[in-house]
Amino acid sequence: MTTSSRSRGTALALSAVALTVGLAACSSPGNPSSEVPAATGTVQIEDNHGVQTVALPPARVIATDNRLFQTLAEWDVPLAAAPVPLIAGDSPYKTDPAITDLGSHNEPDLEAVVAVEPDLIINGQRFASFYEDLRTLAPEASIIELDPRETEPLADELKRQVQALGQVFGREEDAQRIVDDFDAAVARVQAAYDPADRVMAIITSGGEINYAAPGTGRTLGPVFDMLGLTPALQADGSTDHQGDDISVEAIAQSNPDVILAMDRDAAISANLETEYVPADQLIANSEALRNVPAVQQDRIVYMPQYTYVNEGIQTYTAFFESLADRLERT
Repeated sequence: MTTSSRSRGTALALSAVALTVGLAACSSPGNPSSEVPAATGTVQIEDNHGVQTVALPPARVIATDNRLFQTLAEWDVPLAAAPVPLIAGDSPYKTDPAITDLGSHNEPDLEAVVAVEPDLIINGQRFASFYEDLRTLAPEASIIELDPRETEPLADELKRQVQALGQVFGREEDAQRIVDDFDAAVARVQAAYDPADRVMAIITSGGEINYAAPGTGRTLGPVFDMLGLTPALQADGSTDHQGDDISVEAIAQSNPDVILAMDRDAAISANLETEYVPADQLIANSEALRNVPAVQQDRIVYMPQYTYVNEGIQTYTAFFESLADRLERT
């Protein structure tokens, strides 16, 4: 059962204590997909609301935080319920008939939580506003919420998320491997990147090329601080999911040496019968961008297709590896 003693915005460190381990299966070292020993007893996780006591092993798990679906799927964690419309199209959870659909954050079916009778709810991201509702509907369940806190560096918060899950599901070593892969990708970019190269981040959506401001822009904004990148343009921005409306001409005038792009529509429209235009085509067809160094030298790096509905640590790792590959060639 959860115990909440602090407000959501309080800066808290991750801790885990009182873990009693009982062996229930054999494990294959180095194989994240193999069975692992099942822990029994309890583990205490300090999340965004305080110290939460989670009974182990959790049997009926609800997950709503998009950032964590990939990790849970890699560890073969069965989900009793989830917001299926928000799950990335390449996730095995997307078509799992055993998962009760909670709907989207715009039209949630929270009453379905009652029927599921969860013992653990991993809440967050687009469902964060329903935290109190979930506590009311599932009073016997532990609820942990690990949304990245605005007061902390995003890199640290992404690591905190996966490490907390590792403690809950007995996957500490696998969680550390995910963290190590992320750190290695960051290090590769930092080693290959020349601070003299000025970087522009953009988000394409609805056929438009929009600006993602360093430090504040959605998804790509934090990457500047994370990697130590030099912005080509430093203007006011927001966390708007479609980016901010700055003219393509202004983007071109900043003359970026590298462009980082997130194709928002790729995650939600690419496989639908809509007039979807991929980010690479939008950039290629832009007269204003045609002569900027990043386009001329083919130094444009795209985030993975499902980034907009994922945004987990593995997504950033894959993106950083792609960025490092590109920088290492020049």
